[in-house]
Amino acid sequence: QLKKLLTVPDTCTSLNDFLKCFALPDALMMTQEGISEAVYLVAENIRQQGVIYAEIRFAPQLHTKKGMSQKMAVEAAVRGLNRSSLDAGLILCCMRGNDNHAENMETVETAEKYLGKGVVAIDLAGAEGLFPTKDFRDIFELAREKHIPFTIHAGEADNPTSVEYAIEFGAKRIGHGVRSVENADTLKKLSYGGITLELCPTSNLNTNIYENINEYPIKKLMDAGVKVTINTDNMMVSGTDIKKELTMLADTFGFDEDDIIDFERNAIMAAFTSASHKEKLLRLL
Repeated sequence: QLKKLLTVPDTCTSLNDFLKCFALPDALMMTQEGISEAVYLVAENIRQQGVIYAEIRFAPQLHTKKGMSQKMAVEAAVRGLNRSSLDAGLILCCMRGNDNHAENMETVETAEKYLGKGVVAIDLAGAEGLFPTKDFRDIFELAREKHIPFTIHAGEADNPTSVEYAIEFGAKRIGHGVRSVENADTLKKLSYGGITLELCPTSNLNTNIYENINEYPIKKLMDAGVKVTINTDNMMVSGTDIKKELTMLADTFGFDEDDIIDFERNAIMAAFTSASHKEKLLRLL
């Protein structure tokens, strides 16, 4: 019963439907203990899968309904991360909406405070089709001013214009970005700018962007010179892990071990970490 409540149903038709699955886990993380334990368990889970480095996202503003501040939420998440031996950092998500501007700005300020102390970057997540990327320019102007790295969810539920805005704002990574294939100019900008896409195949099937994995545009993106990485989006909601994602793509598109290593190398080079840390990860790879 619990798994049914936490995992996206086959009847899911959109990103908005998909996002409803986060209500229950969010409700269980309204205390510092809940956040710390959840982050620790996620980190240990993926470490045991063989992951050597991870950047784990969450939106601190979604954990403040019972009196916890964003700062307290981030401190709890850092404590959970530090309990695990996994090499990892946190990405703090700002959220799409029309009445949470102050909360988003607070997330950026919080990220600055903990940058290099567990936090590695910020992001913008949520209902992209309802709240377009163009409306969140000031978040990323502030992030650039404070030298906070960022990625932006774009080109998932919305069209290539969303990706164009993410590029204009200065994103070096873009979450999903698959709708870029609908516009040749967008593909060129991604390729020429060396911008990396964080592809999440199962998630895109869940949200009905593509009906079948055979339609997935990973080859089109690669052929256009776009750097891609493979990600899980949300392991519980999508019922997946990184090995499942890589296996599904290998089985569908004939990727071999060299291709998989290329995806992982792209991930290391796009990581929000230092050059020396990337060199260490490349040696491990």
